[in-house]
Amino acid sequence: MTNKLFIYNTLSRNKEQFEPANPPFVGLYACGPTVYGDAHLGHARQAVVFDVLYRYLSHLGYRVRYVRNITDVGHLEHDADEGEDKIIKKARLESVEPMEVVQRYLNRYHDNMRLLNLIPPSIEPMASGHIIEQQQLVEKILDAGYAYEKNGSVYFDVARYSESHPYGRLSGRKTEDLLANTRPLDGQSEKNNPLDFALWKKADPSHLMKWPSRWGEGYPGWHLECSVMSTKYLGIPLDIHGGGMDLLFPHHECEIAQNVAGFGEPAVRFWMHHNMITINSQKMGRSLGNFITLDEIFTGSHRLLEQAYAPMTIKFYILQAHYRSPLDFSNQALQASEKGLLRLLKAAAAIDSLPAGPESAFDVDELSHRCGEAMNDDLNTPILISHLFEGVKWINEIQESRASLVKEDLKKLKELYDTWLFSILGLQMISPGDSGKGITGELIELILQLRTEAKNRKDFEAADRIRAVLTDLGVVIMDRKQGTDWEFSKDA
Repeated sequence: MTNKLFIYNTLSRNKEQFEPANPPFVGLYACGPTVYGDAHLGHARQAVVFDVLYRYLSHLGYRVRYVRNITDVGHLEHDADEGEDKIIKKARLESVEPMEVVQRYLNRYHDNMRLLNLIPPSIEPMASGHIIEQQQLVEKILDAGYAYEKNGSVYFDVARYSESHPYGRLSGRKTEDLLANTRPLDGQSEKNNPLDFALWKKADPSHLMKWPSRWGEGYPGWHLECSVMSTKYLGIPLDIHGGGMDLLFPHHECEIAQNVAGFGEPAVRFWMHHNMITINSQKMGRSLGNFITLDEIFTGSHRLLEQAYAPMTIKFYILQAHYRSPLDFSNQALQASEKGLLRLLKAAAAIDSLPAGPESAFDVDELSHRCGEAMNDDLNTPILISHLFEGVKWINEIQESRASLVKEDLKKLKELYDTWLFSILGLQMISPGDSGKGITGELIELILQLRTEAKNRKDFEAADRIRAVLTDLGVVIMDRKQGTDWEFSKDA
């Protein structure tokens, strides 16, 4: 690979060299959560993927404006046009205001994102705060002849649009095939075509979230919000827009159609989609009983979990798979991720205590170059992590006096891990509760320091007692020439 960044563009189905439309500014838009429930693994993967992209673009010297929307209106239960808004449904069940539901789960979502050490977006707009702009876009689409009004609702005319534009290009679907496979749904009789989707929906008298418009009281369709908020804050064309593969159709396909119809041109240069998460090889879903929230993972309270897992463990587990690959969630996978993360963090922490040698046995510059190549190849975080593990082998060899690095190269190695492990991947040293085993890395280091002090004053009985206590807690101690190393035992 070259030193140029390549990103897989879903629209072209190829890796393309990324250059911003208006350098050094980069416009990045990610479809955020619908806040009617607690954040789950799918939310985490989306947020981690775009956080790494945000961090890496910033590392390359770009000024990044990262916009992540919050859907708090118009996201319907089983179809983009029919059913009951999920937030309203939750509000009715709990006898609270819809915005009370939104605020409660938004607060929890933000708490989860902080635990994962994710940088907050530059702007986090909410659908309910952009009703006027959504109505204005509906007017533009109507004026262009790509929409029609029926009984107080406004629908996008897919057949009219398809006469001159390739509807289905993003998802690789053909309009005629979609029509052949579209099943009738209640309430679709007022549409001209089963593929047509709502831009504005008439609200019945009992609907809780509705706004006045020239078509009567109603609320915007789900797809409309992202077209409006992405272009309002990032302009046209914006550089990168994405989310999960489940949004390819119909959500992002409809966005493209709305943008072309309303603005006269495509609004997005790169479409970027991450793959889905399965649970023990099954699709994650509430009905299947394998739906797991982040809070359940962090506390170990879900019936499928054997223990609590730290936020950094979950983040590392996500980063070990390429974002376009499917990711299967299991206790075994999390336990492997936990052990791997601890190895990386301990090695990174040990660099400061490594002695400088007379010569360098390893090429730190080459390792750093390969890390950059991995990220430039469509954000290949698993390859990047494999390079960081190669550095762990170096660190262990230096600790055991089997190799050395000169002072300048030790400094470069420190900078390498600070850059790639902490700054770009956004991982953190273990903090209270992160080990998932009832004892933290910081506490272990403190206990080992007490053991070292006991040995220095020749109180070997106290040192042995400390070792025994740590052993009972599942911590294996290894005394080396350069100091004491440790790890959790496989049975802990």
